[in-house]
Amino acid sequence: MARQQIAGRGIRDPEVLEAMRVVPRHEFVPPEFLDQAYADQPLPIGYEQTISQPYIVAYMTEALEPDPDDRVLEVGTGSGYQAAVLAEIVARVYAVEILPWLAVRAGRTLRRLAYRNVHVIAADGRQGWPRAAPFDGILLAAAPPEVPLVLFDQLADGGRLVAPVGRGFTQRVVRWRRSGRALEREELIGVRFVPLTSEAGAR
Repeated sequence: MARQQIAGRGIRDPEVLEAMRVVPRHEFVPPEFLDQAYADQPLPIGYEQTISQPYIVAYMTEALEPDPDDRVLEVGTGSGYQAAVLAEIVARVYAVEILPWLAVRAGRTLRRLAYRNVHVIAADGRQGWPRAAPFDGILLAAAPPEVPLVLFDQLADGGRLVAPVGRGFTQRVVRWRRSGRALEREELIGVRFVPLTSEAGAR
C-alpha cells in the first residue's frame, strides 16, 4: 500500500511513508470490510462516518509538516486511524470526536495497539481542546464550511492548521501557517470529506 498507493502518488516525507507502512489499517476497519482494509478508498465505520482513504491520510499528514516534538490536535478522529498515523511521528496527539460511541471505540483501539501518546475525548471539535493548547499542528478530519476561529486561537506561533473546507463536492484542503498574529493561507487539493458536525447535529 505505502509503495504503490502512497509513494507512487507523490508522498515523499520518509516519516509519513514509514507511518503508513507500520500502522495496521485493518485494526481500524469494521470486520465486514477487512478484505478492503488496504484498498485506496474510504470505508464506512458506522454512524454515517468513514475512515479516509490511505492516500488522503498520508497527504494531509505530510501537508501538516509534523515534527517529532510536535503536539497535534486532531478534530474528528472517527476510527482513530489518522491519530495513529500522527502518533507514529509526533510527541503527542489530542484527538477529539463528537460522537461518544466512536470516541470510545477509537480510544480502545488505540490503547490496544499501545499508542500511549494519543489522548481521545468525546467533545465538540469546533471548540478544539483549550486546556491542552497551544498546538504545533491542528488537523481536521471532517469538513466545515469555514474553519472555526477558536481553532486558530489554539495554534502556536509557527504552527500549521490543515483542513478540508467547503460543502459537498466543492471542498479543498487548505493549509494555514501562523506567524505572530498573521495567518498565511494556501489552497491545496480538492477532496470530499464528511461534514464537521456540531453538538446539536450529533444528537
